[in-house]
Amino acid sequence: MPTYSVVDIFAGPGGLAEGFSSVPGAEGKRAFKIALSIEKETAAYSTLRLRSFLRQFDGNLPDSYYNLINSGKDEPDWAALDPERWKAACEDAWQLELGKEHPELRLNARLDSIRSQSDGNVILIGGPPCQAYSLAGRSRNLGKEGYVASEDEKHFLYQEYIRILDRLRPVAFVMENVKGMLSSSVDGESRIFDQVLHDLRGETRGGERYRLIALDPRSRKQLDLGEPRASDFIVRAEDFGVPQARHRVIVVGLRSDLAANLPDSALADRMVRHNLTATVGNVLTGMPRLRSGLSQGIDGRQEWREIVEAAMAFVAELETNLPDDLQTRFADRAATYDDIFRRQNDVPCRKAHGAGISPSCPADLRDWLIDPKLTDLPNHETRGHMASDLARYFFAAVFAEVVGRSPKAADFPEELAPDHENWTSGKFADRFRVQRSGSPSTTVTSHISKDGHYFIHPDPLQCRSLTVREAARLQTFPDNYLFKGNRTQQYVQVGNAVPPLLARWIGEALFAILTARCADVAAPKLETRLSRVG
Repeated sequence: MPTYSVVDIFAGPGGLAEGFSSVPGAEGKRAFKIALSIEKETAAYSTLRLRSFLRQFDGNLPDSYYNLINSGKDEPDWAALDPERWKAACEDAWQLELGKEHPELRLNARLDSIRSQSDGNVILIGGPPCQAYSLAGRSRNLGKEGYVASEDEKHFLYQEYIRILDRLRPVAFVMENVKGMLSSSVDGESRIFDQVLHDLRGETRGGERYRLIALDPRSRKQLDLGEPRASDFIVRAEDFGVPQARHRVIVVGLRSDLAANLPDSALADRMVRHNLTATVGNVLTGMPRLRSGLSQGIDGRQEWREIVEAAMAFVAELETNLPDDLQTRFADRAATYDDIFRRQNDVPCRKAHGAGISPSCPADLRDWLIDPKLTDLPNHETRGHMASDLARYFFAAVFAEVVGRSPKAADFPEELAPDHENWTSGKFADRFRVQRSGSPSTTVTSHISKDGHYFIHPDPLQCRSLTVREAARLQTFPDNYLFKGNRTQQYVQVGNAVPPLLARWIGEALFAILTARCADVAAPKLETRLSRVG
């Protein structure tokens, strides 16, 4: 049974690779070995390279790494501590902007070498940058003077994926992108996704031909009736145990000769084994309690306490637009939290010690996230907020508990309305959004790097937005996954990534099919315990 070499392009911080590299193979080996990861952004590349270095320890992370996280001290010089593994990490993780450097300079030779050394047992994974396809990105582009879609290279970066696919000729590939790719077009004419599917199949080239497979278990009946529809490629992460409503286009391709006699629903049948349910509360409850920072004035614990006490008392007395029964419940709940807060003797820090998780978290997800050797959580420090926003955060969190949804702009009392011209226009109805404990979160996007209003913590006593680590848990990054760069860059990396646990399920299902060589497509029972770096 071979170990498949994986080439990960447009890799970001490495979410896809983290999942694939965790899939167990035969005789205690990994099913997939990450042979090359490529990312252009410096901070994401630094994260990627460090993870490539740690992966070489085969699950037994060095004490020096735990000392770094648990002590909060400066990062050591890995090249000096372990020059051989660090050199290998630098060879396996490249900082490269695809489409800029001519591939003949070094990339083509590396791809050829990987294919040769693995005897053709290669997998290509990755997702071209999505800004040109996302609804938000398209809206921004329309506002740019002189913008011409056909001249935007971001629309065609998927062609770099196709070029590498042709060069590498893998046995299978996985391509991920935003849902907006399904409706994106160039200058209102041809739909990009139709061309993408055409190119991924290899229909007009002399290279390999691929059978495209959809993962959505809801589409299994339709899939067996013929070619999958465009919408069948939408994967809902919350269907597979990810505590986040993240809907993305994921296309899996299997080389035509391997896909012979394989039902279209084969991969979806295997994926449906993981129809777990996970919520925000499952992964955020039990984490160290933190306070928000204050972006104006003195950022001290006592100053924060006084501002929050005043905010809670103010909100508890407000008249909302709720019906009388809910207004009473809201006032009682807000007053109760105000009383609890005033009785607390300790004021939490912006960065606390500990690494807990809710006992209600599903076992597979808990085992995936938690590292028992961690006494602290990396990337778990709050950012600063304006004092006026703390009252809005408290209102929103209490409102969500009472009403069962996050408040819209129209639900805010006039006394809490921000000084925004468009506040009542309807364009910012979700300007302040609480992530409710009892359901999956909304989609974690890179916008979390700009402000925290869309990602308010569900605990009314903390009055803050989510930390990088909390967002990473919603994305199912293991707790020992350290994100490099400044906090803004860390948020961007988390928001742009593929959930590693979802990638794990995809890799596991794909490996089962490749191993069976299509001889037995019955879905096997999940008997292996989750494993990953660390």
